[in-house]
Amino acid sequence: MTAQSGENSAAHRVRMGRPGAVGAGRDRFGLTGTSQAYDPRIVAIRPDLADIAVAGQHFAPHYAAPMMRSGVLPAAVLRGSPSLDADQTSELLFGEGFALLDLTGGWAWGYCLADHYVGYLSADALAAPIAPTHRVEMIEAILHNAPDAASGGPAVLPRGALVMGEAEGEWLATAHGYLPLAALVEVGDEDGDPAGRAEELIGTPYLWGGRTAKGIDCSGLVQLSWAAAGIQLPRDSDLQLAALGADKDIDPSALARGDLVFFPGHVGIMADERQIIHASRRWMAVKAEPLADVIARSAAKDHDPPVSGYKRLR
Repeated sequence: MTAQSGENSAAHRVRMGRPGAVGAGRDRFGLTGTSQAYDPRIVAIRPDLADIAVAGQHFAPHYAAPMMRSGVLPAAVLRGSPSLDADQTSELLFGEGFALLDLTGGWAWGYCLADHYVGYLSADALAAPIAPTHRVEMIEAILHNAPDAASGGPAVLPRGALVMGEAEGEWLATAHGYLPLAALVEVGDEDGDPAGRAEELIGTPYLWGGRTAKGIDCSGLVQLSWAAAGIQLPRDSDLQLAALGADKDIDPSALARGDLVFFPGHVGIMADERQIIHASRRWMAVKAEPLADVIARSAAKDHDPPVSGYKRLR
């Protein structure tokens, strides 16, 4: 069923009008011409349902207005289909927003608000939306039962998790427990060294679709590191490259700390003019190594060119 709240459906389905229909009512939409091409990773369309935001651009038998939700698991697995056997495509971190379009059989379908990445989550991963006040800055932070370092805790929150609470001494009191303020920064505070955040994750296992210190992929590492600097990038490396225009291009002979280097299906962040930090499938971990070695391996795979782009975000 489509997600509903009280008497009114917050993800209200509406019928699509016939193409080019004249005088369509508020619950009917006309589409003139052919349906536009779209990327299903970031445009929420299924054979039976689509995000109401794409009405007038893409055909769908029904549309839904999303219901805003927030993640309540430390890191909820986002999947490409509603099955535990489906591949992991990303993760929704604690407190991050999710636009819920459909809730059926224990699965929530919609998209992550930060990067508009579409997929399925377990329904118990979502709860009412919050207005975050702080972000977890440490690699991991224990959520305690009491404002006491000796107390146990119900969860360990990953870097990038968002929380809402009020300061009580050296602690942040939230609806779920207490977090040490030393592990947090206020929402809106920016880190000036995204490469430093990536360096702190060196040795983290490689995990396709991962975004935490328990497992991370190449684009997740770059996305998480630059989010701490106040710059939200798309989820996948090709989407990141496409989102960074020609004004971000730089001369490869003038690389500096924090610059991004893109390869076919891969991305990394420069530690300095020669070393790149990346989540590598070759090493199955986050690793720093000479950029020249990574370029040579890309060339050996017959990638022409071996590097897709060099970008400086600021």
